[in-house]
Amino acid sequence: MILDTSKYTGQCACGRDHELRTKLVVCEYGALKNFDKYMSDCGLSGFRTVIYDTNTYNLPTMTHIKADQEIVLEAQGLHSEKGLIENMMTQLVRTPDYIVVVGSGTLMDFGRYSAHKLGIPFVAIPTLVSSDGFTANICSIIIDGQKKSIPMQSADAVICDLDIVSGAPAFLTVSGVQDILAKYISLADWKIAHLVSGEYFCQRVYDMAQDALDTMVKCAHDLRDGKPADFEAMAYAQMLSGLTMQILSHSRAASGAEHLIAHLVEMKPRGFENAHGMHGECVGVGTIICAEEYHKLAQRETIEVKPFQPLDPEWVKYVFGDLADGIFKENENDVLNTFPAENIKEHWQEIREIISHIPSAEALTELYKSIGAKHTLTDLGIDESMKHDALAISAAIRNRLTLCRMERLIAD
Repeated sequence: MILDTSKYTGQCACGRDHELRTKLVVCEYGALKNFDKYMSDCGLSGFRTVIYDTNTYNLPTMTHIKADQEIVLEAQGLHSEKGLIENMMTQLVRTPDYIVVVGSGTLMDFGRYSAHKLGIPFVAIPTLVSSDGFTANICSIIIDGQKKSIPMQSADAVICDLDIVSGAPAFLTVSGVQDILAKYISLADWKIAHLVSGEYFCQRVYDMAQDALDTMVKCAHDLRDGKPADFEAMAYAQMLSGLTMQILSHSRAASGAEHLIAHLVEMKPRGFENAHGMHGECVGVGTIICAEEYHKLAQRETIEVKPFQPLDPEWVKYVFGDLADGIFKENENDVLNTFPAENIKEHWQEIREIISHIPSAEALTELYKSIGAKHTLTDLGIDESMKHDALAISAAIRNRLTLCRMERLIAD
């Protein structure tokens, strides 16, 4: 499959003219055998630096493309942190004409950040279908101890060799399934935010994310039923989801309240010191607990709202400790204070209708169990008694309007 990205660009009914830097997305078996041809098709030539980590470099299924310089990073302890990325950049023998990154989520952030800082193109070679970041321009990195999602640079081309991704351990593939099924929550959050605050909404981008979700739901059901994994369809879903982020220059269509559970696990505030798990696993558990909370709220036929109050400074300091200053800065222009709380009450029936399209927590749990996916906070090293706290604390990490965050305006 070669994805025609041009069909998602141009003037849109939402009033914007959508652009994509990624011109070529290839998801085929043996794709790397034609790598040089694809680079020529994209107009990429000259000094090529190829970045691996020790795991991706030594994959049995890896086809090593030609390189003018190879950088192989130690995989142990590698994470998306500004200092680590900038240290990697000091290893460049010269400014490349373009960078090729071979890996998954973490390494892609190394590519996006480096290419942006150097002003050069980069090409992504996925080794897993565990992330929708390959076609995104959002860099999720840790800066001064706090997880930040900031616009950087998308790949000019993504060449996904299915011979490589199909050789990944099953739990990594399952993590990718969970990352896309999270769109049940993120798309609901986006629609609800549009209703109550007038936040920008694009039906074209929404439909792209819904297509990715529907595709991955079928893949998940096939896995549940014992059918072989459809790696081409899984890759398509991941690439399409990433393109929504590139169009919007943020992750609104792909990341809602459920994704903030992953940020919580990475930041480890009070009570979550032992939290662990891959991104998709954390997001998958977040999807379940958000679904449970949203359906619980939707049982209320009517609601009352209360005036906006900023986050309690003492609570922030207690929970986040050394990270508190970053949380204060993130929330200084709280999105909850940008619209009348009464809007939530006025649109409550529409909100309930949106929630009705989210599967129940029980249905999601059974599906995750059937494909061997993590599905409880315990699986992430978090005590189940922290479930309510997990939602409240994670909602403070990012100043994005989600239904979880809106609960601060809903009367008990």
